[in-house]
Amino acid sequence: MLKKILLFTSLLCSCCLASMAQAKTESRHVSLDSMQHLSDVTVYAQRPYQEVIPAQTLNGRRLERLGSNSVADALRYFAGVQLKDYGGVGGVKTVDIRSMGTNHMGVFYDGIQLGNAQNGQIDLGKFSLDNIESITLYNGQKSEIFQPARDFGSAGTIYIKTKRPHFAAGKRYNIDVTMRTGSFGLANPSVRWEQQLGPRLSAAFNAEYTYATGQYHFTLRKKYSDGSLAWDTTAVRKNGDVRALRLEGGLFGLIGQGKWNAKAYYYDSERGIPGAIVNNVWKNSQRQWDKNFFVQGSWQKKFSSFYELMVNAKYARDWMRYLNPDTTLMYINNKFTQHEIYVSTASKFTPVDNWDIDLSVDYQCNTLQASLVNFARPTRNSVLTALATAYTLGRLKAEASLLYTMANDRYSARNNGETVKHYSKYLNKFTPAVFVCYQPWEEPDLQVRAYYKRIFRMPTFNDLYYTDIGNASLKPEYASQLNLGLVWQRLRQQGLWRGVKLSVDGYYNWVTDKIIAVPKGTGQYRWMMMNIGKVRIRGIDVTAMVQAAPVPDVLLDANLTYTYQKAQDYTDPADYGDGGTYKGQIAYIPWHSGSATVHAGWRNLDVNYSFIYTGERYHNSSNIAANHEQPWYTSDLSASYSWRWLGAHIKLTAECNNLFNQQYEVILNYPMPGRNYKFTLKFKF
Repeated sequence: MLKKILLFTSLLCSCCLASMAQAKTESRHVSLDSMQHLSDVTVYAQRPYQEVIPAQTLNGRRLERLGSNSVADALRYFAGVQLKDYGGVGGVKTVDIRSMGTNHMGVFYDGIQLGNAQNGQIDLGKFSLDNIESITLYNGQKSEIFQPARDFGSAGTIYIKTKRPHFAAGKRYNIDVTMRTGSFGLANPSVRWEQQLGPRLSAAFNAEYTYATGQYHFTLRKKYSDGSLAWDTTAVRKNGDVRALRLEGGLFGLIGQGKWNAKAYYYDSERGIPGAIVNNVWKNSQRQWDKNFFVQGSWQKKFSSFYELMVNAKYARDWMRYLNPDTTLMYINNKFTQHEIYVSTASKFTPVDNWDIDLSVDYQCNTLQASLVNFARPTRNSVLTALATAYTLGRLKAEASLLYTMANDRYSARNNGETVKHYSKYLNKFTPAVFVCYQPWEEPDLQVRAYYKRIFRMPTFNDLYYTDIGNASLKPEYASQLNLGLVWQRLRQQGLWRGVKLSVDGYYNWVTDKIIAVPKGTGQYRWMMMNIGKVRIRGIDVTAMVQAAPVPDVLLDANLTYTYQKAQDYTDPADYGDGGTYKGQIAYIPWHSGSATVHAGWRNLDVNYSFIYTGERYHNSSNIAANHEQPWYTSDLSASYSWRWLGAHIKLTAECNNLFNQQYEVILNYPMPGRNYKFTLKFKF
C-alpha cells in the first residue's frame, strides 16, 4: 500500500512538471528578485477586502507589546479561544477554539502542520515570540485555497509565521540580542542573527535558553456547597522549574517568479510538573523531558498566469519521557518516540480572471514506539487529497472545497512481549466546506460572510492503542460548523480617527462520536476510550479596533474581544436533572469571556495595558454548586522606551503582570501566579 501511495504522489508531481514545462511565462510579471534590496516602506491605504473566512491576526509591534513569552500566551487575546494553562513558566499550555476540543485545532508553522500523533495536542509554550512575525487564527480554514491538503483538515487553524530576513540598503546582516529576567528566577537570553549570503539568498539563526525556578506564592480558598469557607491557605508552588533550549535555523531563497525556504528546529527541555493540589498534597515530584526535532522545506513557483506549484516536505522526531517516582500513587517511567514523514504538492490553476482551482495531495507517515508493556507500536499512513475552488463575481466571493482522507493503521496485539497478531484497518472519508462573502455596496466598508464545514479528527494513538486504556475500534470524531457574520471597517490617513473595525460572528457547532474516557471495571486506573459523546455549541464572537491620533506624535489604539458560548453536553438524555450532565455546560467553558488591550505611543515611549476576563464556568458537565468555578481576570501593564546608541537600537521594557494580584485557577487545583514582574533589554545591530 505504501508503495502505491508514493507512486501516486510521484506521478502527480511528474504530470504537473510536464505541464509546466510547456507553459510560457508572461513578461508582464515582475520578478521577485527585484524586491531583494528594497528598504522598508510604510504605505497607508484601504486595501480591498481579501478574507472570505473569519480571521484574527497579531503581528508586528502589537505582538511585541503584549509582553507574552510564548505563542500560547498571545492567543489569549483572540475571541473564541480557551487556553488550558497548568501554571508556571514551564506549565503545559494547549488551546481550544469554539469549544470543539484541542484535537480539532491545526497548528501550522511556516505553512506546515505541527503534528503529535500520540495525543493530538501541541504544547504552544514551546514556541517563543522572539522568532515570530505574525500569528493568525482562522475559524474553519485559511482563506487562501492555494495550500496543502492538510490545511483543509481541521475545524480551526493557527498559522505561525516566523521572521524572514530583511536588510536595509547597503547592509548585509542584522543581529538582535534579548535578555529577560524577573519573577520566578527567570533568566531568558536569546539571540537572532540574519545574514545576506547573496542577492537571492539569506540565512537566519535563532537561539534561546529559558531557566526558571517556577516558585511563586499563592492563596488557595475552598468553600463548602453552602458557600461557607472550608479553608484558606497560603503556600509556595514548587516543582515548577524549567530548563529549555530552543535552536532554529533557516535558509531563504528567491527564484524567478517564486521562492523557497528550509528550516531546522530543535527543542530540549526538562521540567517539573507541579501537579494538582488535592488530598492536602502541596508538592509533586513528577518530571518530564522533551526532545523535539524537525526539518522542513517549502518551494513555490509561478510558471505562468495559468499555473502555480508549491511543494512542502518535513521530517520530525519527538522524544518524551515522563517520570512519576511516587510509589504511593503509581510508579511510572514511560518513554515515547514519534517519527513523522510528510510530503505535499499543491497546484493552482487560473482558467480565467477571478477563478482559481487548487488540487493538493499530501502523504504522511506516523509511527510511535513506547516503553509500555505490550504496546501496539502503531504506524499510520495517510493520503489527503483536496480539490478547492475560489470565484469572485463582482462583490460576491465564494470558496468551496472537498477533502478526501484515506488512512491506514497497522498495529499488533501483544501478550507478555510476544506478538499475537498483526492488524490493519482503513478509513476513507469525504468532507466538504463552503464559504461565501458578500460586499453590499461599492465602498469596501461592510462585508457579510457565512460558511459551512464538515470535518473530523482521527483518534490519536493514545486513544486507540494505549495499553489497557486504548480502544482500537474507535471511530473518528466529527464536527459540523455553521457561521454567519459581518465585518465593518474604515481606515483614514488624516484626522483624529485613523481606523475603526468591528466584526461580529454567530456560530453553531455540533460534535458527534466524541471520544471520551469511561470507567472500565472498579479499578482506579482502569478506563476505556469510547465514542459516546455529543456536544452542541452556540456562540457569538465580537472584535473591535479603534485607532486615533489626537495630537502630533501621539498614537492611541484599543482592541477589544468578547465571546459568548453555550456549549452543552448532549451525550446521555437519561442523565438529566439534579447532578446530571445532560444539557450541562461542558467543563471549563465559560459563558462569557473577553479581552482588551490599550496602547499609547509617543515618539520613543510606548505604554500598553491588557486585560483578560474569563467568566463563571464548571469543571464538570454536572453543573452543580460543588463543581462551580469563580470568574477570574488579570491586568497586565508594560512600558518601553527605545533609543539609539553607538549605531545600535536599544529598547528597555518593564512589565507588571497580574497587576492586582488576582488569585485564580485556569484548571481546578492548579493555582496560577499572582503579581509578577519582568524586565526585557533588547539590542538590534
